[in-house]
Amino acid sequence: MNFRRLWAIIMKELRQLRRDRVTLAMIMGMPIMQLLLFGYAINLNLRDLPAAVVDQAQTAGSRAAVQDLLASGVIKVEASAQSPQQLLDLLREGRISVGIAVPPDFERRKLDGREAIQVMVDGSDNVVQSAAAQLAQYPLNQPDDFHARTQTPISVVSFYNPERRSPVNIVPGLIGVILTMTMVLFTAVAIVRETERGNMELLITTPVSRTELMIGKVLPYAAIGLVQTTLVLMLGVWLFRVPIRGSLWDVYLASVLLILANLSLGLLISTRARSQFQAMQMTFFVFLPSILLSGFMFPFDGMPLPAQWISEALPLTHFIRLIRGIMLRGADLADLWHDGVALLAFIAIMLTLAIRLFHKRLD
Repeated sequence: MNFRRLWAIIMKELRQLRRDRVTLAMIMGMPIMQLLLFGYAINLNLRDLPAAVVDQAQTAGSRAAVQDLLASGVIKVEASAQSPQQLLDLLREGRISVGIAVPPDFERRKLDGREAIQVMVDGSDNVVQSAAAQLAQYPLNQPDDFHARTQTPISVVSFYNPERRSPVNIVPGLIGVILTMTMVLFTAVAIVRETERGNMELLITTPVSRTELMIGKVLPYAAIGLVQTTLVLMLGVWLFRVPIRGSLWDVYLASVLLILANLSLGLLISTRARSQFQAMQMTFFVFLPSILLSGFMFPFDGMPLPAQWISEALPLTHFIRLIRGIMLRGADLADLWHDGVALLAFIAIMLTLAIRLFHKRLD
């Protein structure tokens, strides 16, 4: 072995890496991204879960019990309600994760040792369900008329997934993960592949406009995305008995929004990448934050505020809320309109940028 020739090859590779900014960014950026995500953004110790309280007793003891629950730090009042039914409506709409209901006969129930406070939990997220269950063990010692200390019985009722089956929680979100991985990747290499294969020269000689070319690239993959959605739904219902409590039409409409959002993002990546390999590298920067920050694997409420801001910019975050709300809680798109609007805005921005940045010419 000639070490001079070996050294020359090593130096050549280093110079090539220095010129390849995308690869260099992955070498330096990926460890930093993973360190920040796993060390800072991901937190399984949930605090300040959005909650609402209905105190129908309005006694000193009931108010003290509610304040004790709030003092636990597990929940934080984010909405108001006047009845237990309104608590259920807020849970279904995804506006709260926990509802606290205090019955009118609170004092009598407490003295009899019966259930005096009911904690309603959104069971569509198993991690939230586990965190809220801590409230049942939280000591609520209220003074009675004889100045003794008596324990306040609390019951935790889990809605939408009382058996806490993992597939019920995972399968709806898995639709979004699969669509994100495939749709972004397919279109990220679309424009680059045309250039590498020489097909771009033929397209340049045609009267096809930039908008027609970009939309023509998107629509076939949109149909593929719907096929993937149907396949996951069929297997989820058949193999894992995952319920579809909402409208199937809303499920597909939410899926279309995510498909178009991911395809638009993939097209934007394809306009900046110089090769298919570079396009795949760039898509990896989308996959990791999407899976970790969207609420699919780790709870959104446990993330620090800056991480929540980043996750709000990811299409998968809004789809997770939509699909779990529709499939598990029986909500409709009107209840979850803000997440649908967020996806529409993302589609408009990404597709506009992709069309503007794409030049129907060879570089």
